[in-house]
Amino acid sequence: MQRDHETLTRRDGLKWVGAVGLSAIAGLPARAEEAWPSKPIRWIQPFAPGGTSSIVARVIANEITKQTGAAFVIENKGGGGGVPAMQELLRAPADGYSFIMSHIGLLAVNPLIYPDAGYDVNKDFVPVTLVNRLPSLFVVHKDVPATDIKSFLAYAKTRSGLLNYASAGNASAGHLAIEALKLATGLSIMHVPYRGTGPALNDVLAGRCELFSAGTPALLPHIQSGALRCIGVGSPKRISALPDVPAIAELYPGFETEQWYGIHARAGTPRNIILRMQKEVAKALNAPEVVARHESESATPGGGSPEDFGRFVRQQQVRWKEVVLKAGIKAE
Repeated sequence: MQRDHETLTRRDGLKWVGAVGLSAIAGLPARAEEAWPSKPIRWIQPFAPGGTSSIVARVIANEITKQTGAAFVIENKGGGGGVPAMQELLRAPADGYSFIMSHIGLLAVNPLIYPDAGYDVNKDFVPVTLVNRLPSLFVVHKDVPATDIKSFLAYAKTRSGLLNYASAGNASAGHLAIEALKLATGLSIMHVPYRGTGPALNDVLAGRCELFSAGTPALLPHIQSGALRCIGVGSPKRISALPDVPAIAELYPGFETEQWYGIHARAGTPRNIILRMQKEVAKALNAPEVVARHESESATPGGGSPEDFGRFVRQQQVRWKEVVLKAGIKAE
């Protein structure tokens, strides 16, 4: 009888140890989620420093660093239409410590003009969240004799083939905005691509290019200083940041173009980290400093679910395919 009692006790003990082991294993994902982030997070930017994407990234990164205590490192990798930046993310581990600033060019245009990039934007990357949407501004150097889109078109007609417009690069939001403007108005103007908004803006400010389009964060200070003149906005209606500047849709009904920025990760990144990152961005967008900045720049904040952002991206892919094909945008 004593032996049977000892055997039963030993068996019960083994069961208990097994139950504890299984319980510990089951608890690992929860503890792993709580531990993230435990080291710096890379946020790859597909443009050179100084542009709208860098400004947006810096504001959000600062807030997320405050919230999580982990450094949110902005890594600029410009050039190549953003393809090298996407390839860089694809080489990184899918561990939730590398993300990319996604935008219209990377996701809606590059699949059409860089078919041999070595990745599929809809299979090899996953959406995290939309960060914000910004009205496109169309600006000219202060010495260009035009005060609105109508007078600029008249000016351009007298100089057909002689005017240039700068962009942050092939397939950038500014490139698409002006190509859409050309399709809507018949404007004749040459494209000069740069490796980011910063370098392009420098040449526009120097008067080397007559026309430029970018978002409010990069352009408002130069408009307010008088160095640049805004001749139109791409939103359907006038914006509060520039109430006296007409929307291009006032002259060409239905015209609309905007910039937008979001966050994507490598496919295979743990779902719990994707959702945690989305929550951190949503929280950052509600910070008083970020809310005030968005209001001053007439920006629309994002912060929605990965699924919401995924649907938005698919809509943008359909929307801009027509512009890319009609304008004949090619890889450069």
